[in-house]
This record gives sequence, structure tokens and C-alpha cells, in this order.
Amino acid sequence: MKRKIALLLAGVLAVSALTACGGGSSSSNSGGSAETTAAAADAGSADTTAAAADSGSSEGGKNLVCYWWGNQVRNERTAAALELYEQNNPGVSIDPQFADWGGYWDKLATLAAGNSMPDILQMDYMYVDQYARSGLLVDLTPYIENGTLDCSQISENTMASGTIDGGVYAICAGINSPALIYDKTLTDSIGLTIKDNMTMDDFFAYAREINEKTGVKTDISYGTVNSYSEYFMRSFDIVPFGDKKMNGTAEDWIPFFQQYVTGLDEGWLIDPSIFAEISIGAVEQMPMVYGSSPETRSWCELANSNQLAASINAAPEGMELGITTWPAYDPVKSDYLKSSQFFSIGAGSANEEEAVKVLNFLINDIDANKILLGERGVPAPANVAEAIAPLLSETDQTVTAFINDVVTPNCSPINPPQPDGASEVYDLLNRVVEEVCYRQRTAEDAAAYFFEEANKIMATK
Repeated sequence: MKRKIALLLAGVLAVSALTACGGGSSSSNSGGSAETTAAAADAGSADTTAAAADSGSSEGGKNLVCYWWGNQVRNERTAAALELYEQNNPGVSIDPQFADWGGYWDKLATLAAGNSMPDILQMDYMYVDQYARSGLLVDLTPYIENGTLDCSQISENTMASGTIDGGVYAICAGINSPALIYDKTLTDSIGLTIKDNMTMDDFFAYAREINEKTGVKTDISYGTVNSYSEYFMRSFDIVPFGDKKMNGTAEDWIPFFQQYVTGLDEGWLIDPSIFAEISIGAVEQMPMVYGSSPETRSWCELANSNQLAASINAAPEGMELGITTWPAYDPVKSDYLKSSQFFSIGAGSANEEEAVKVLNFLINDIDANKILLGERGVPAPANVAEAIAPLLSETDQTVTAFINDVVTPNCSPINPPQPDGASEVYDLLNRVVEEVCYRQRTAEDAAAYFFEEANKIMATK
């Protein structure tokens, strides 16, 4: 167990510095008064470890820690929902803690190494297998069977995404999909219509035209290639990770690296030096909304559907954003629906049953979801999704329509959760992409080096 946790800690610390995922963003204030906001911000600081370690019962009460990564919108809504639970359950105190994507996984790995997991935590598809197999998450099956956790309104496919070796270790916090969010004000200004289910040729043509007419660049997930690389390879029927090896061949990866080379050669790819000055993965610092000149701006970001609201919130005044699918050589093969994030219960909670009740509240309670309003994605329970639909903002209705009308009819089943070693492979992949973008490797050299080194990593797992 200790060896697994140590390996997990090392892997997560390595990848979190370079990656971001569905719903990742920057840390910010939680909702409520100025005093509440400051307290929540402090909770997301280095005191996380101590607070998690101190969770438990005192003076007859139940003290819980709920930890998540997110953007300002998520932080405000989640903190308000947890406050509602406290109001409805006297004697229960929930400490809301949050961080940006990278900081979240750094702290969670530290907590795991110290056997001080939060009571309730947000979990990602990329990490759920590793954390579950390391004994760091609670199998929720007994609570589902005894009715403490109601999953009756969640589809079998959605439940399967959090199931590992027959145990349920994570409950879907919202359904979303990959989404290309773009500066519609800019594209409209040059008479360019961005279509859904675009091919890579379409995408390259858009990038060239936009750069030629406005000077604005394109960002292709620099430093955050994890999900995008899998999406890209799905067009070629390749699930990257096999049993202690990488599937496919080195040559299969040449087109992935070549897109960066093409963008650099043709002048429309954003310069990698831009990312040295920003927090990679933070919605508020995406080049699309943060760039101050055409050379530092991107017309689009490869994000997730549940990030549209936060992106609009971060965008400069007067910038209208659009949403469409990621580009792919075969859009139907590549696209998928996924659990945007999960909620899990940390192993070793002093108040495990109460933590499950909080999880059930966040997933199933209508009043709680009237506060959350699908920020993490379309609610997994069908009855909850239906109940909050009339209350959704125009933006959230746009996302729901995108999921239901654009993605659902034109997608394929999601890949299995990544196995042990995936984090290290993604760390490697981000470094190799960086080397390509700094002209230190050709696409062919990058593919050969990455595939060989990735297989070495997987062989040891």
C-alpha cells in the first residue's frame, strides 16, 4: 500500500504541473459574504493538509472536508450547496476547500501519502483507477445497496464509468463532452462560420484564414495534451494504453506531433513561450481570453462543454463565445460523452456514512442542484436534469443542447479509464510536445522517442 501511494504521489506531482482536464480552472473565491469568501480561499491554501487531518467529530458534531478543483462559478455554487446541507443537518460542519487543477492534485497526493484523504472529494476519470486500486477511495456499493446513496436515476453506462473491478468508487457529478470554445465575435467579424463535427482539414483551414486576416493564433492544448491525444488517436481506432504497454506503433503518433510542426511552419500556432507566463489550464488565463495582442491570443481553446459558463465569465467585455466539437480525422470515432468529474469518498473518513449522505445530497437533491445548476455538466440523474432544465441560464441551455443534439448522435463509447502509469506517460507526452514546439524534435523523432519511452514506463507497472 505505502509503495503504491508513493508511486501515485510521484506520478500525480509530475503530471499535475503540466496538465488540465475536464472542468479544470483556476482557484478563486467561493460564494457568500466577503468573510465567507476569504475563509473559503484560506481553506484552499496550504492549510488543506492540516484541515483534512483534523476532520472528524468534536463536541458531538460531525466535521467533514469537501475538496474540489474548479473555477469561480463552481466554487461559489458548491460552497452554497454545502451551506444548505449544513442548514438542513444541524451538527454537521463541512469545510469547503478548493484549488486550481494542478494545485488540487499536488495537495491530494500529499494527503494520500499522509493517509489524510478528504471526506468528500472531486475525482477525475484520469485518476480514479489509480486512486481506487491504491485503496484511497471507498467502495460505495454497500451504500447503494442499502439506499443511503440513490443511483436509481443514473444510467448503467454512466455508472460503469466509476466502477472498477465490480466496485463503485466514483459517482458522476455531471455529463459533458470535449468542446472547442471559440471567439465567435472574431470569426463573425471575418465572415467565418465554424461548423460542428469538423475534420482536421477544416480546423487547419480555419486556423490559416483567421491568422491571415487577423493575426490571431491557434492553441492546440499546449501543456494539456492528455485528453486531446486520446481523442486524436481514437480516429485511428487506437486506445493508447494496453496491458503494460502502449497500443499501436510509433508511426501512428507521427500525425499527432505533425499538427504542431505544421502550425509552426505555417505561422498560425501560438508560440510556446506564451505559456511560460500563464497558469496553464486556468480558464481565466486561456490565451483566447487572456491574450493582449494577436500574437498572444488564440481564437479557440480545446476545453470541455461544462467550461463554457466559466469561459464566458472570464472573457473580455464584448467577446461572444461559441461552442462546437473538437477537430478530428474521424469526428464520430473521436468524440464521446464522459463524466465531467466524479464525487468520491476518501478512505479513512471518520464520518464515512455522513460523507456518503453529503454525496447523495449533491447528486440527487433538487434544491441543491437548483444551486449547482449543472456547472459540472448535465446532471447524471435523469429526474434532476429534468427538474432544473427550466432554471438553466441561456448558456447552460446552450451546453445541454450541444450535448443532446450535436455530440450524442455523433460519438462513440469512451475509452476505459487510464491504467497505472498513464500519468507518467502524459507527463512524458507533454514534455515531448514542448520539445517539438521549441523545434528540438521533428514529428518523426518525437513519435519514435515518445513511443519507446512510454513503453518503458508501462512495462514497469
